[in-house]
Amino acid sequence: MATIGATYQTMLDYAKRLTPDGQSIADVIEVLAASNPIVADANVMEGNMATGHMFVQRTSQPTGSWRKLNYGVAAEKSTTDQFTDFCAILESYSEVDVDIASLGGNAAAYRASEDMAFVAGMGGTLATALFYGNQGTDPEQPHGLSPRYNSTTGSTGSQIIDCSGSGSDNTSIWLITWGERTCSLIYPKGSQAGLVQKDMGATISTDSNSLKHEVYTTKFQWKVGLTIPDYRHVIRICNIDVSDLTNDAATGADLVTALIDAYYARPTEVVAMEEAGMAKSYWYCNKTIAAYLHKQALVPTNVVLTLDTVAGKPFTRALGAPVRICDAIVNTEAAVS
Repeated sequence: MATIGATYQTMLDYAKRLTPDGQSIADVIEVLAASNPIVADANVMEGNMATGHMFVQRTSQPTGSWRKLNYGVAAEKSTTDQFTDFCAILESYSEVDVDIASLGGNAAAYRASEDMAFVAGMGGTLATALFYGNQGTDPEQPHGLSPRYNSTTGSTGSQIIDCSGSGSDNTSIWLITWGERTCSLIYPKGSQAGLVQKDMGATISTDSNSLKHEVYTTKFQWKVGLTIPDYRHVIRICNIDVSDLTNDAATGADLVTALIDAYYARPTEVVAMEEAGMAKSYWYCNKTIAAYLHKQALVPTNVVLTLDTVAGKPFTRALGAPVRICDAIVNTEAAVS
């Protein structure tokens, strides 16, 4: 288990510490980072269990009492609750016919091209699970964000900003402060962080007619989960009816106001944690919302959204935090109540 208070760590940081032993670990994670920003942004830490991570969350703290002379005060104590987040296993195999791979005279390059498609695709599968995975209905998946922040009156209701959309054409914006003590990806104790790619070499496969042929096989496996030791560091702006949105917020959801509300729903200590290098905050939305935020950033009266250019591409920030586009966030969410 990572030490409490350690520096914010990403999968790329972990990759740099590993000895490749024949596997292109760093290259795999680089591709994941490029194709899925939430995977690149997330803090990553080793769980304290072989199946996941157990943590204790403080539910109340002593407040003290004003004492009169010659009078005492009542003894107090804090209260805590224990939670466990479990990891899931995402796995796949790539099989390339040996003779097809060798046609161009560079079997390794052909296999690498095919393998990168698996890397990008599995990154997308994980991103979807991080937003919508529900171990209550699909126990083989990680328990994602939406089922934890699914009620405006539930235990996490204070961290939900309701944009009043209805029907089934809604979407969400997420503000996540990644860090060991806030929100993090986890991997089982004693295992390896990130997507593990293993070259199985030439093996025998069976086709649809039960006939055998030789293939190059690559195994992909990802043991991963999501833990949120402090639920206050994740904010969901939900019930954004996409059919009602306008460029200047004249009708439909006022996204800028919602961003401000979400920003100030975070705990006060977030800034200090970020300055100490223990946490980082990002906004996550899909392309539909990103386009509206981009347009609203061009409105002369706007002071919340800023538009920069990074490597020749437009880059939007909201109240200083980067806006990341995640295609896994859908426009067909049911209304959260």
